[in-house]
Amino acid sequence: MRFAKPLFALALGSVVATPASADLDIAALKQSIEISFEAGYPGLDALYKDIHAHPELAFQEMKTAAKLAAEMRTIGFEVTERVGRTGLVALYRNGDGPTIMVRTELDALPMEEKTGLPYASRDKATWQGSETFVSHSCGHDIHMASWVGAAKALVELKDRWKGTLMFIAQPGEEVGAGAMAMLADGLFTRFPKPDVGFALHSGGGASPYGSVSYTVGVRSSAADALYVRFAGRGGHGAMPQATIDPVMMASRFVVDVQSVISREKDPTKFAVVSIGSLHAGTSGNIIPDEAVLQGTIRTFDAEVRARIHDGIKRTARAVAEMAGAPAPLVVITDGVKALVNDDAVVATAEKVLRAAFGDKLKLVPPVTASEDYSEYISSGVPSMFFNIGVYAPEAVAASLNGGSPLPGNHSPLFAPVPKPTIQTGVIAMTLAVLSAFDRGMGH
Repeated sequence: MRFAKPLFALALGSVVATPASADLDIAALKQSIEISFEAGYPGLDALYKDIHAHPELAFQEMKTAAKLAAEMRTIGFEVTERVGRTGLVALYRNGDGPTIMVRTELDALPMEEKTGLPYASRDKATWQGSETFVSHSCGHDIHMASWVGAAKALVELKDRWKGTLMFIAQPGEEVGAGAMAMLADGLFTRFPKPDVGFALHSGGGASPYGSVSYTVGVRSSAADALYVRFAGRGGHGAMPQATIDPVMMASRFVVDVQSVISREKDPTKFAVVSIGSLHAGTSGNIIPDEAVLQGTIRTFDAEVRARIHDGIKRTARAVAEMAGAPAPLVVITDGVKALVNDDAVVATAEKVLRAAFGDKLKLVPPVTASEDYSEYISSGVPSMFFNIGVYAPEAVAASLNGGSPLPGNHSPLFAPVPKPTIQTGVIAMTLAVLSAFDRGMGH
């Protein structure tokens, strides 16, 4: 199924779509979206600042979800709440055609915001048994405002496309569990399974607002959790000969496991093993009887992932055997999968985004962070995940030319410039979704 009118005739219906006129038509369409955005921005600004000032942690996002549900019902969507515990699904049916999914995240981070903004969060919540500050230092509030704005823009253009919009608001992205929770709650059985999916993320200091960046193929890494427990024989620190020292084993493992990266993996392929936690003992003069390590494993490629897992286990066993200790407990928990953009979806959207953003559309390498949107892709939804810039162009230029680095995601100082960032998100997402309808993906 295609648009009622071809995409390149949306804004100027009488113009014949040629390579020269196509750019002109997309530019005119972009301008019409900008005009609509400007008229509706006061409402988006209020929503953004409300969500920013009152963030909620993973699977606690009841108030945030309710705010989005109200917005989507006002636009005309049919909304189902509490999907995957605190998520929501909003559908807008507009005749026969493909189903296009757009995802936003709901949750914030357990950290204190230090931006000093007038709408900065000072809210607190209970996290893992302790009270903590909460903040949207990853930009999910920007994503939510862009999501609502794109929904509004697409409904205003409903005479130009046929099919179903499926806008989902997902809980628990920061803990890597929200996508699976929604899928387990029947996301693709209780509701239409999308033909194409899209999501965006606001970036750190490398790209200015008004810019869009994307990858072809792998966009972000798989993330697996590592737990290792070395069992020794405790004793007096002055008599190590009577002990089997698990601290020594843990220390050797932290160093030796890096040889798996440097010597067993193809050096042209990405992998990282980082140990972020090492706990052992209670006193400086006591050799403990065990040491426990926790870490993270990041990879892009399934073959590399398997090789790294095997190398970690062998290294841990070898370290213990060398010390004359029992075999260690090694637990590798498969986590978020690598996110891989679909070539065909990207190719179609790229043409439209290039016409709209020109040289502000950048092809970039994959990132080493992880994103559980990959679960939807693994469930059979060909997708495109892209990024938008958040800072003023002059600030980015100064930073890149020897100035101080701009705060990135998860920094307590992360402070996107709201209006132009959200505007970029609305325009880019609206055009990307329209490109998928125009192609009639899956139909």
